[in-house]
Amino acid sequence: MALKNKRILIIVGGGISAYKSLDLIRLLKKNKVDVKVILTKSGKEFVTPLSITTLTNNKTFEDIFDKNSEADIDHIALSRWADLIIVLPTTANFMTKLTIGKAEDLATTVLLASNKDILLVPAMNVRMWLHKATQKNLKVLQDYGYYFIGPEKGEMVCGEYGEGKMSSPRQIFSYLKNYFDKKNLIKHKNFKALVTTGPTREYIDPIRYISNESSGKQGYEVALALNRIGIKTEIIAGPSDLPPSRDLKIKRIVSAKNMLSEVKKSLPVDVAICAAAVSDYKPIKKSKKKIKKNSSNLDNIKLEKNIDILEYLSKNNKFRPKIVIGFSAETENVIQNSIAKIKEKYCDLIIANDVSKKDFGFNSEYNKVSIIDKKGKIQSIPKNKKSYIANTIAKIILDKLLLNDKNIN
Repeated sequence: MALKNKRILIIVGGGISAYKSLDLIRLLKKNKVDVKVILTKSGKEFVTPLSITTLTNNKTFEDIFDKNSEADIDHIALSRWADLIIVLPTTANFMTKLTIGKAEDLATTVLLASNKDILLVPAMNVRMWLHKATQKNLKVLQDYGYYFIGPEKGEMVCGEYGEGKMSSPRQIFSYLKNYFDKKNLIKHKNFKALVTTGPTREYIDPIRYISNESSGKQGYEVALALNRIGIKTEIIAGPSDLPPSRDLKIKRIVSAKNMLSEVKKSLPVDVAICAAAVSDYKPIKKSKKKIKKNSSNLDNIKLEKNIDILEYLSKNNKFRPKIVIGFSAETENVIQNSIAKIKEKYCDLIIANDVSKKDFGFNSEYNKVSIIDKKGKIQSIPKNKKSYIANTIAKIILDKLLLNDKNIN
């Protein structure tokens, strides 16, 4: 059973829906889940420490400075203990605290110090939920990597009707079962991914080169997102300022030839994402010395096409990944050009983005993309942080991997 022996930390927030935390605890305990609870000061107005302790058979945590467990450094120990953290109800005020990274009590400190997935379960008045500030906070928290379930539409305690009602304990339980089912399946399958990112440099002489404005940020975020959901990911990065990552294996290259060589060494993998902006052309001959301004060689630089790494992966029958994804950086006719590219390259998905704009795309923290499959279906993602877009792409990849695996078996 997916939930058996899992360890879940519940943070009970303020709000009338806090009483539902007791029903969720009962469900979890009935299914052999180990539960610990942090009861916030406002949550204590609705449920008691005694009721929680009785149901969990564990101490109820309340204070950040607890003389009885001070040596354990609770805000670290509780996070490391848990397989997943749930905040319910997550109020508008609590969302704001998380958005600005506030650490004012045990609950917020645990969340800020956590290295685990965090599930937020919103509950508030419909107008509060739909308020621009709350919706902005929602996007920021999704970008940070928080998961959300709900809110649902329904009648509220205040008498109003609309979106803002907290998901029921059974809905949350079902979500948790699916979450751990998928986690267990991913772990069992041992999926591997390869991501190329950044530009390449094709040198004309020891100083000058042909390249582009790619920062490598989007591919890097995709690699991080894949790694977070349990897909073992390697990244091959062209010249860029990408930071080293303890969780990612990064190979750094310079030219398209270098990149192709490392790609071949990395095969076989289950999924390949070609986010790199590989230079389409390279000089036929590189000068060993700097070409002088008055040299006739400047007028006679001859170019040839570079190897197409995306096409190589898509058409490689022996080591073709189950899923091959390309990026299409365009300045005009973005969708049309990208649809043509998916057919030419024989890949499974193309992620099209407009790089003519200055406020997203190349050298920006933001992007705006359209994900196109080989049947022509288009899923557009409005302008958002590259990390948020990466999380969406990673989820699509995982769903496709699991579906492909199910069909094969």
